[in-house]
Amino acid sequence: MRYQRSSALFKEAQQVIPGGVNSPVRAFRSVGGTPIFVEKAKGAYLYDVDGNTYLDYIASWGPMILGHAYAPVIEAVKKRADKGTSFGIPTELETEIASWALKMIPHMDKIRFVNSGTEACMSAVRLARGVTQREKIIKFKGCYHGHSDAFLIQAGSGAVTFGSPSSPGVTKGTAKDTLLSAFNNLTEVEHLFKEYPEEIAAIIVEPVAGNMGCIPPVEGFLKGLRQLCDQYGSLLIFDEVMTGFRLAKGGAQELLGIKADIATYGKVVGGGLPVGAFAAKNEIMNHLAPEGNVYQAGTLSGNPLAMAAGLAMLQTLDAEPDLYTRLAQKTERLEVGFKSVLEKKAIPYQINRLGSMISLHFTDQPVIDFETAAPGDNAQFNSYFHGMLNEGIYLPPSAFESYFLNDALSNEDIDKTVESFSSVINKF
Repeated sequence: MRYQRSSALFKEAQQVIPGGVNSPVRAFRSVGGTPIFVEKAKGAYLYDVDGNTYLDYIASWGPMILGHAYAPVIEAVKKRADKGTSFGIPTELETEIASWALKMIPHMDKIRFVNSGTEACMSAVRLARGVTQREKIIKFKGCYHGHSDAFLIQAGSGAVTFGSPSSPGVTKGTAKDTLLSAFNNLTEVEHLFKEYPEEIAAIIVEPVAGNMGCIPPVEGFLKGLRQLCDQYGSLLIFDEVMTGFRLAKGGAQELLGIKADIATYGKVVGGGLPVGAFAAKNEIMNHLAPEGNVYQAGTLSGNPLAMAAGLAMLQTLDAEPDLYTRLAQKTERLEVGFKSVLEKKAIPYQINRLGSMISLHFTDQPVIDFETAAPGDNAQFNSYFHGMLNEGIYLPPSAFESYFLNDALSNEDIDKTVESFSSVINKF
């Protein structure tokens, strides 16, 4: 592989953009080396500025579920752009995509579109606080809900305690209202409710974690969260920015059979353009301005280009009853192939998978939360990442990110990936 042009562009970017990137994971800091610069993408493939071609296993971190440059989405954006790119005034398109989304999402009455998953989660928490008239929230270590202050909190002196800021710029006042628990640990959540029975506005959780690798919920965990929220009068927020419209038409709520009070969306719902959304029943959503007194606004919310892309995406997903089965089968094919290689080499590993999300951890213990994900052999992962990159396979440049498969990947692509994987692992 040649990377000369990418290396030159990265040096140039570092002069004018912090770290040379507009989102930290792109900088390859956790895996070393120089990031590639992409020129274009089509279907399951990325093409960089040096003329290299890669099979893509991040799908723009989730939204490209149908593959890159999917024709109906591209055509919808082009057609809409001819009519203007932004108005700051209502359009019929906003109502149309809202109706489509609500038809697919279980038991939600209204949805509001915003500009990112971060904004959706931030707004959902504010809404929960406004509805309950409480201030504290529970989040889980290793779950990522965007870079809003309330979410950039790490554990303090113990697992069940007030959080402390994990980024400069986050105030201690903000941190004190965020309570931390381990993912998949219902006992810790129960202790928090017993300690603050009338102060917790909401639990916010990724129903399937995607930012410490792919970590599905253990049996009874989400059901237990639902019961605790009902018992103590708190709201359950599902962060479905990654899982929404990806694991099923109705996201994790549909797949796992658990009802959230508020659900947040992003990624797939925008068809690749910057979009977020949050949805709930009328009795919750009616607290939002202008109907209610919980304020939330956005000049570019409901942007016509983003709404056109998202609508084309949702209409396609709704018309493809076999899509999610195909994606799950392809992901299982990848898992089976990886396992066959790893077991021959007797390398410690764990593979987590649900639907079209999957991750590989170089460790001999089950990965069920951040504590069990952290001890993985990161040096081995870095060698694996760069080995696969040189084979033309683009994986998440971090041991703590889920892979996202897209429907444009063929079985032949999967088999080629397994062959490349075998070549890389045999060099260990």
